Amino acid sequence: MQTRIEGLAYVLGDNIDTDQIIPAQYLTFNPAIPAEYKMFGKYALAGVPDDAAGLPKGHIPFHPPSGDEFRSPYSIIVAGKNFGCGSSREHAPIALAAAGVVAVVAEFYARIFYRNSVNGGYLIPLECHERLIDRVCTGDRLIIDIPTSTLTNTTSGETFALQPLGEVAPILEAGGLFPYAKKVGMIPSNP
Repeated sequence: MQTRIEGLAYVLGDNIDTDQIIPAQYLTFNPAIPAEYKMFGKYALAGVPDDAAGLPKGHIPFHPPSGDEFRSPYSIIVAGKNFGCGSSREHAPIALAAAGVVAVVAEFYARIFYRNSVNGGYLIPLECHERLIDRVCTGDRLIIDIPTSTLTNTTSGETFALQPLGEVAPILEAGGLFPYAKKVGMIPSNP
C-alpha cells in the first residue's frame, strides 16, 4: 500500500451507487483476464449522471475524450455520503482500480463497498471529517498522507484531517484479505 498518494481529484456527490460505478451491461467482462480487466477501467463511472458529478458548471468526463481510454487521469475520488451503495457488486472497486483510482475519500461508505475495497486490496477507502466535495474541485491536485491521516489540496493550499485506516491498514498493506491471512498464518501459504 502506498503511504503517500498524489494525483488529480475527481469529485462526485452523494449516493453514488455500484450501478453508476460499473453499469450491469459491462459485467460480462472477466477481471481475471487482463484484456477484459482493462474494460472495467474503460467503463468505470459510465453510469454516473451529469448532475451527480458535484460540479456547478456541468459534467467533466472521468475519461478523456482522446488518449488512453482505459485509464482516467484522476487517481483520487472525493465523494459525498453513502459512496458505493446499491448492490453488493464486487466489480465496483475493481472498475475504479482498473481505471487508475488509488484512493476514494468519502464522508461515509456503504459497508459492502468498503469491505470489497479492503478485502480485495483494490483501493484505499478513506473517510473525511467534513464535506470535502464543497472544498475540492475536479482537477485539483491532492496529496494523501496515510501515516498522518491528512489530505492536502495543493491547488487551494488547504489541509484536511481524515479518519485513520485503523484495523484495515494491515489488510491493505498486505494487498487484501487473502494475502493478509497468509501473512499472519491464518491460512497456509503455498509451498
